[in-house]
Amino acid sequence: MIDPGNQKLSLSRQCHLVNISRSSVYYKPKPVSAENLKFMRLIDEQYLKTPFCGSRGMRDHLRRMGYEVNRKRVKRLMGLMGLQAIYPKPKTSGSHPSHKVYPYLLKDMTIAYGLRPLTTNRHRA
Repeated sequence: MIDPGNQKLSLSRQCHLVNISRSSVYYKPKPVSAENLKFMRLIDEQYLKTPFCGSRGMRDHLRRMGYEVNRKRVKRLMGLMGLQAIYPKPKTSGSHPSHKVYPYLLKDMTIAYGLRPLTTNRHRA
């Protein structure tokens, strides 16, 4: 895509045409450190045993093993590996669209004393 040896178009112009910053052409990613690889291996082993543990649980597990590691690092490493805690997500108990919704029968009634809803005529139109 970007050819640094192009004589007709400068590197700056090529980056402008492709709509990327010039610094991204020169960027060389750092390799993952041996310490992070060790943490990733330990996190992966524990995740297979307890997939419901999130970054806090993994941090506590690593600290019990004797490693001094913070939650941000564990969260970043879990994100790199694509690991996410298994827990109930929102809207898990929503109603099915085909289920009938029954009307609330006491909506317009003012309840003046305790047992009034039980003593009213339920068959009234």
